Amino acid sequence: MRQSKLILLVALLVALPAGAAKQKGTTKLKDFQPAGTPNKKEKNQQYDFIFDASGTEYTCRTQKGKLKATDFPVGSDIKYQVDKDKGEVKNMSGKGTKCTIVRVEKVQDTPAAIQAASPSPQ
Repeated sequence: MRQSKLILLVALLVALPAGAAKQKGTTKLKDFQPAGTPNKKEKNQQYDFIFDASGTEYTCRTQKGKLKATDFPVGSDIKYQVDKDKGEVKNMSGKGTKCTIVRVEKVQDTPAAIQAASPSPQ
């Protein structure tokens, strides 16, 4: 009985699409990197925000507008919103920007988490 519930739970999790409807929440900023170098037309530096949300790692690239890198320290809490390929990232003081999702990766479970989830042999 326990295994059938576990199998059903895993099947439901796999059936959920990774980038389904609008997602909102709070998470830690994993990385924040400049993306390319601005040219004469593009006066503002683009940045990539990397964060985990609902078992998925997103890379969200800023498009327009000026942004201070010091407003987004790596490891700090951020508020995010993801809707298909559009995103929005804000720090806890409310400063933020809209961005475009340029990469999505399903986060793999660590071996310790998999071992803890599996029943121990008796």
